[in-house]
Amino acid sequence: MAQQVFATKGNLIAYKKSLDLATMGYDLLDRKRHILVREMMQLIEQAQSIQDQIELVYTNAYNSLKIANITLGSEANASVVVNTDNSLEIDYRSVMGVEIPIVNMNTEPPVASYFIGDTNSKLDTAFKNFHEVKILTARLAEIESSVYRLATAIGKTQKRANALKNIVIPKYESILKFITESLEEKEREDFSRLKVIKAQKEKENN
Repeated sequence: MAQQVFATKGNLIAYKKSLDLATMGYDLLDRKRHILVREMMQLIEQAQSIQDQIELVYTNAYNSLKIANITLGSEANASVVVNTDNSLEIDYRSVMGVEIPIVNMNTEPPVASYFIGDTNSKLDTAFKNFHEVKILTARLAEIESSVYRLATAIGKTQKRANALKNIVIPKYESILKFITESLEEKEREDFSRLKVIKAQKEKENN
């Protein structure tokens, strides 16, 4: 590659600028990768915590529902009158150019829409626990989607950084070395030629 480039001062300046840009690009990509990895690791820790919470709340909710079914019979009629929750909305935030979802939904304590006089506290507890599960599940979906997007972006960023570090930058360094050595060799040849010409002129003058 280096041998196909003309060894001129113009090319030397141009490839120095290209090397500087490539080096700067690698530094920016490497910095971006570190920020994305840090963000992803924080989200993974949150996901683990939420998964533990969901498991506990699910267990409590199903136990409460099981007891309610035993004491009240099937609660199919009560479930029919439970209102549909349409409060979920999705926004986005940017982390180093990566769009990360933000799930917004109503987190206020739910109001029972079934007739309380025909139920007991176990059904109320199950209702509240499943509402909490819904909130936690939405939050977990937000985090898992964010982690996936960040992991994809990290992979692409790492690939580009590796290309700059292992291919582009070494290529420019090789070209610059070739041009520099060629120009230095040319300067030595020109200097030697001038010395010979000067010596010949001095000899002619004498």
